[in-house]
Amino acid sequence: MLAVKVALRRGSFTLDAAFDAPTPGVLALFGASGCGKTTLIQLLAGLLRPDAGRIEVDGALLFDAGRVDIAPERRAIGYVFQDARLFPHRSVLGNLRYGEQRARGRAVSASLDDVVDLLGLGRLLDRRTHQLSGGERQRVAIGRALLSRPRLLLLDEPLASLDRARRDEVLPYLEQLRDHFQIPIVYSSHQFEEVVRLATHVLVIADGHVAAQGDVATMSRAPELRALLGADAAGAVVEGDVEDIDGSGLARVRIGLGWIRVPASRAPTGSRARIQVRASEVLLATEAPHGLAQANVLEGSVAALGPDGPGAALVDVDVGGARLLARVSADRAAELGLTTGQRVWLIVSAASVRGVVPRPPS
Repeated sequence: MLAVKVALRRGSFTLDAAFDAPTPGVLALFGASGCGKTTLIQLLAGLLRPDAGRIEVDGALLFDAGRVDIAPERRAIGYVFQDARLFPHRSVLGNLRYGEQRARGRAVSASLDDVVDLLGLGRLLDRRTHQLSGGERQRVAIGRALLSRPRLLLLDEPLASLDRARRDEVLPYLEQLRDHFQIPIVYSSHQFEEVVRLATHVLVIADGHVAAQGDVATMSRAPELRALLGADAAGAVVEGDVEDIDGSGLARVRIGLGWIRVPASRAPTGSRARIQVRASEVLLATEAPHGLAQANVLEGSVAALGPDGPGAALVDVDVGGARLLARVSADRAAELGLTTGQRVWLIVSAASVRGVVPRPPS
């Protein structure tokens, strides 16, 4: 368990955050720039000292105001910055060896060979850092942090300085890191796509406070998250089994009591997958649609509904244990006479789904 309760005031900004997050797993800190994500990570690392509070990682007390304040170099915490911060006078191998030196006899969780293989660094070992792409530099920085044998790994917006192609290059390596090592990870980002792919627990941070927290599926439907993403980009995150993939590259994913076809991406048949379905692109009907591909229709019941900004309503639909959202006009909601418990049908197009990704382990 990562148990944190910290308060810090710096000028006009105040951070006051308290949360408990399960370990191992990936705790995503999600929020707009300037909300306090980096400040919180620096408090965990010991680079900033809280005015008050307590920080504990899996029973190891790192800070307790007035009693305990473990120095940063003794916290056994790996830290990957947005800009990698590799040593330019060392080769890739030299940077990785530096991580090993920092381990100072701690139990081995990953060997050099393991890390090189996991992060695809084999052909880069003799290169200097100026010869690397941005994505390669971040992979080396992650490897160096891993080799320090951390009890906690902090990734502070590690993909923010990369373009889309380089982000797509690094994300699969981060997924492998999550799946292969039992190291708690705190990952900060303002890109929800990264959160969907990596996180097991989400902290929504706004103005220095924890606005909401919970598992990814629950947080995807939280109003605090919708306020950050905007109505057009927000949508429910659900999990399902990939039953098959057709010749056009669409995967049939079981969602609750139904299934939908979505872009297959990298999720193989038989795998458990996580997808995000945008509420603004889901159609809702009170009668079973006809003349549509069966794969795109999910039957369910209204679990909740309410206003969603001027002239719009948000309908939360239970489709047999999974929950999806549909955004409709307020006039349309009134016309349909929507009520809690009412039977409805959702029409989900492949375009409304933002990717299919392997689910993080529970």
